[in-house]
Amino acid sequence: MNRTGLRALLRERRALIAPEAHGLSRPTGRGRRARGLSQQQVDELTCRAVDTYNRLETGRYLHPPADYLRQVARLFGLNEQEWVSLCRYAGIGDPPGPLHPSSGLEVPGVWQEAVDGIGHMAYITDASWNLLAHNRHFAAMYPDGLAPANTMRWMLLDRSARDTTLVDWRTVWAPLILPQLRAALAVRPEDGTLRAIEAEVRADPDLGPLWEAGGAHIHPDGDERPLHHALLGTGHVTICAAQPLTAPGSRLIIMLFRPGRQKAHERTPMLRADP
Repeated sequence: MNRTGLRALLRERRALIAPEAHGLSRPTGRGRRARGLSQQQVDELTCRAVDTYNRLETGRYLHPPADYLRQVARLFGLNEQEWVSLCRYAGIGDPPGPLHPSSGLEVPGVWQEAVDGIGHMAYITDASWNLLAHNRHFAAMYPDGLAPANTMRWMLLDRSARDTTLVDWRTVWAPLILPQLRAALAVRPEDGTLRAIEAEVRADPDLGPLWEAGGAHIHPDGDERPLHHALLGTGHVTICAAQPLTAPGSRLIIMLFRPGRQKAHERTPMLRADP
């Protein structure tokens, strides 16, 4: 727990919330009154016992439950980055999921310019794997030069992906992609796009058994996989994965392609700062 950071974050954001906006009156009487909601009003609005919020703000509430932190975060209007900070300061680590169901579905527009400046195939998807931005190198990978609207659906269900682009699809690609879908659904169980893909996967004669078998591979960062590029032929890609911090569940994927049968970076050492 980081008591100093926790107290500063909560006090600052509590002071911005007008009691009148929640049908409450501003406390009156003698003495200096701080701006915003009182601690007792926070307890009232979150339906918690008296002194619950005071214990949280002062760092006396050890290991507060995530559902309570979520109540406070939404009441105070925290954004996703502040939500992560709140959970970390409170001592529970990274949050179990996004603060709002709509989070992860958009990224700042400047990301398109950033992706355009990358010399390798690069793209960004939202938390539902819908394509938000990509560069010309990525589009050139496809036979028609058109990137798919949803990369998860394309990788799993598109016939050209299975038969041509994703080499060894059944043994290399599909078993590593399905656990990513399962992990995303665990965080976003009400996501309509992901649920629709899941339904198609379950009904697919090739994917259904693989789905039931499970798997624990939840991100592709550092993976090397065989791929047939529409212009460059067959080779291997090394996948670098990252996440725009303003959009939980989104992902930036950079694919480094090398032609031929030899893997792209099989001898590349790990990067580590000198002690």
